[in-house]
Amino acid sequence: MEFSRKSKVLEKLISAVFLWELLRSNVAECGAVGLAANSITFSALNCRKHSAVLTDFGGIGDGKASNTEAFKAAITNLSQVAADGGAQLIVPPGKWLTGSFNLTSHFTLFVHKDAVILGSQDESEWPPVALLPSYGQGRDAPGGRLSSLIFGTNLTDVVITGNNGTIDGQGAYWWKQFKENKMTVTRPYMIEIMYSKQVQISNLTLVNSPSWNVHPVYSSDIIIQHLTVLAPVDSPNTDGIDPDSCTNTRIEDSFVVSGDDCIAVKSGWDEYGIKFNMPSKQLVIRRFTCISPSSAAIALGSEMSGGIEDVRAEDITAINTESGVRIKTGVGRGAYVKNIYVRNMTLSTMKYVFWMTGDYGSHPGDKFDPNAFPVIKGINYRDIVADNVTLSAQLDGIGKHPFTDICISNVDIKLTAKPKEVQWNCTEVQGVTNRVSPEPCDLLPRKEIECPFPKDRLPIEDAELKTCSISGNF
Repeated sequence: MEFSRKSKVLEKLISAVFLWELLRSNVAECGAVGLAANSITFSALNCRKHSAVLTDFGGIGDGKASNTEAFKAAITNLSQVAADGGAQLIVPPGKWLTGSFNLTSHFTLFVHKDAVILGSQDESEWPPVALLPSYGQGRDAPGGRLSSLIFGTNLTDVVITGNNGTIDGQGAYWWKQFKENKMTVTRPYMIEIMYSKQVQISNLTLVNSPSWNVHPVYSSDIIIQHLTVLAPVDSPNTDGIDPDSCTNTRIEDSFVVSGDDCIAVKSGWDEYGIKFNMPSKQLVIRRFTCISPSSAAIALGSEMSGGIEDVRAEDITAINTESGVRIKTGVGRGAYVKNIYVRNMTLSTMKYVFWMTGDYGSHPGDKFDPNAFPVIKGINYRDIVADNVTLSAQLDGIGKHPFTDICISNVDIKLTAKPKEVQWNCTEVQGVTNRVSPEPCDLLPRKEIECPFPKDRLPIEDAELKTCSISGNF
C-alpha cells in the first residue's frame, strides 16, 4: 500500500511537470511569436529604439570562453542611448559563460530561446558588493557578499526577458562550498535588482542558482511572470522568488521547483531591518505552482523586521511541498505581518497545510532586542482543498504576544494513510474558522463567516505591457 501511494504521488508530480512544460510552450508560442523567421515579438514594459547583439562586443558562445567583459562592454555602450529611446541587448543562440555583470536603466536584456547564460565558477568573476543595510551581514556568513550573476542598482525601467531562454547558475560548485562550510562570504544570487523602479523579469528558465534565484530588494513597481525556476530539492537556499522590502509587486504564471521556499517575502533581519524600516507591501501572487518537499510554497519571513502587509495570493498549487503558506518569525524580529489574504489553493502531498512559527530563531547576532515582539494579525485563508496531508495545522504564536485575527474558511483536508493523531496544534493564537475539516482547535472556534479577500485592485495589477519586437539572423 505504501509503495502504491508513493507511486501515485510520483505520477502526480510527473504529470504536473509535464502539464507545466506544455503550458509554458504554449505561452512561448503565444507570447513571443515570430513575425517572420528572423523576427520575434515579446511583451515588455517599454520597447527600445536601439538594439545590439552580444557578438557585436566580442561575445563567444562556446560555453568555455568568458563573456564577462563582452557583457560589460555591451551594457556600457548601450547605456549611452538610455535617454534616446533606450536599448536592448540580445543574447543569441549559444552558451555564454560569464561572471557577474550590471544592468542599466531604460534597458532590455533579451535571452533567445536557444541561448544559455552560464554562471562562471571562477570566483574572481564575482566581485564583492556592499552588505544589505536591512540585514547587517551576509546570509551565509558574517562577512561580505558576492554580486549576483545579473545585477542592477538605482535603475529605472529595466527588463530581463526572453522567449524562454535559459540562465544556468551552475550552482553545484557553490552548494558544495556551502555544505562544506568553506564560504566566508554570502553566495551570489541569480538575479538581484536593488533600489529600482519599473522592473520586469519574465519568460525565462532559471536553473541551478548558487542561492536565491530572483531577489528584487528596496524596489517598486515590479512584474515577475512566466518564469520556470528549477533546482534540486536538496540544494541549499535556492529560493525561487524573494521580494524583499518591495512595494507594488506582481508575481504570476510561474513554476518553481526548489530546495527552499518557492516564494519568500522578506523585509530585513532583526535590529537592522527594524532600523531600515522598509516594508514589503502591495504584493499580488497568482497562478503559481510550487514543488519543494522541505519548504513552503509561500513564506512570509523569517526576515520580516521592516514589516509585511497587504499580500494577496490566489490560485496557488503546491505538490509534494512541506507547507502551503508559512509565517516565520520570532522574538527580536519586531514589526508585523498583517492583512494577508489567500484563496483558491490546491495542495497535494503536504506535511502541513497551515503553519505559523513564532520561535524561528536564526538571528544575525546576539544584539537583537528581546522586547522586539512581532505583531501577526489579519491572516485570512479560504477555499482550500488538500489531499495526502500529514498534519492539518501547526500554529505557534509567542507567549503573551499571540497571533490574532486569524480567519480560515471553506477548507477540505484529506489525510495521508498515517496522519498525526492530533491534527491541529495551536498555541498563542486567536481567530475563527468556518466549514473546515478536520475540526480545528478550540482556539479557533467556529463562526458563520466567509474570510475576506479584497475587492479592490493593487496598482500593479493594472500595469500593461507593450508588444515589442527584435529582428536579425539568430
